[in-house]
Amino acid sequence: MAFIYYADDEQEIRDVVSSFLISEGHEVTTFENGDLLFKAFQEKECDLVILDIMMPGTDGIGILQKIRGISKVPVILLTAKDTDADYYNGLALGSDDYLTKPFKPIMLSAKINALMRRIRFENEDRSTDKKTDLICGNVRYSYVKHELAVNDRPLSLTPTELKFLIYMMEHFEEAVSKEVVLETIWDINHDIESRVADETNRRLRRKMTAAGADIYVQTVWGYGFKLTKRGDR
Repeated sequence: MAFIYYADDEQEIRDVVSSFLISEGHEVTTFENGDLLFKAFQEKECDLVILDIMMPGTDGIGILQKIRGISKVPVILLTAKDTDADYYNGLALGSDDYLTKPFKPIMLSAKINALMRRIRFENEDRSTDKKTDLICGNVRYSYVKHELAVNDRPLSLTPTELKFLIYMMEHFEEAVSKEVVLETIWDINHDIESRVADETNRRLRRKMTAAGADIYVQTVWGYGFKLTKRGDR
């Protein structure tokens, strides 16, 4: 069960989706625009945010930017505009998933459940004292603290970015197929074409470089990804 904030200016869709999610066991608070959602979020954070992109006032992309300025909460974007620009902007700014209207509420529920499973997995890792820290180059991840650090300085990442990096750190210097990454991190079937892994890696690489990390996730063209030290080939 998740505590969800959901903003959509179309009341009929808002009512149908929220009713379905409530029937699935989630607690849902709805808003007719993103500005009202962000105001509520500043007062009390939730477990997950669902944002329609096209809304009066500040659009979904703008609200996503505001949320990312203060929180790493998982965010799912909804839009009726199935364009490359929408997809790219949402992923580039830190959304965790994306769904194009019209959609079946059960598809949204599946994405929510996948994100919440990922959060539960991370919380389980955080509580364990059996795993040693992951260390790759000057980057360290503490399972106990649930904290990533570069040169002993904490680095803030979104849940999806962190999950992706931890997985790659666990497979340091191994080439991992894109299909495996999509299925493991996003629960996306490999038959579905998706650039979500590429965009997440682009975001992650920018943050890691700015923090002075001496490792990065290299794209293995035609295959997938490989975490390696800078300068290695």
